Amino acid sequence: MSRQVISTSLSVGLATGLYGVSFGAIGSAAGLTVPAVMLLSLLMFSGASQFAFVGIVAAGGAPITAISSAWLMGVRNSFYGLRLNTVIGPRGLWRLLAAQLTIDESNAVSAAQEGPRDQKLGFWLTGGAVFVFWNTATLLGAMAGNLFGSVEAWGLDGAAAAAFLGLLWPRLKNNLALAGIGALVALIAIPLTPAGVPVLLAAVVALLPIGGKK
Repeated sequence: MSRQVISTSLSVGLATGLYGVSFGAIGSAAGLTVPAVMLLSLLMFSGASQFAFVGIVAAGGAPITAISSAWLMGVRNSFYGLRLNTVIGPRGLWRLLAAQLTIDESNAVSAAQEGPRDQKLGFWLTGGAVFVFWNTATLLGAMAGNLFGSVEAWGLDGAAAAAFLGLLWPRLKNNLALAGIGALVALIAIPLTPAGVPVLLAAVVALLPIGGKK
């Protein structure tokens, strides 16, 4: 096993997972019971989708609106699955587990590795680490409610973003123009489109033949 892959996977898993405290607290404040918050976290297991869902519920939105927004935020995981299927090659029941662990972080750590073995290891370790840390933190947040205070004040939101950016940067250096255009498109789309759509539009930009090496 590569120590570097293990270290990266656990670091990303911890940085991302701790932010689950925020989801647990918000879900509890939205009126969901602790079992309901945990069931949503364990089964949906897509941070952006979970926040979109509870945010709309807390605002008094219709269930269909909450479900649609959560689905839009999770569509990108399907695109990750297209790539990861050839890398991981899961069979049987492992396909279900792989699908559950296909998230931003597991895909990013896997893609950042060179060899097939390290790519598989990065996927499974990162996905598993995020799952364990995220759901543990969610439980703490749901049980403690607002006792933890603002997670932004603790810097947990910044830790997750910084860890993800650290993974992306080596691949962006040769595609800065493409990354800039994608970011610009997403920023323009945020106030004009439903939640989740800006991410999909930025992903479409990433397919364009712009910038340096792929």
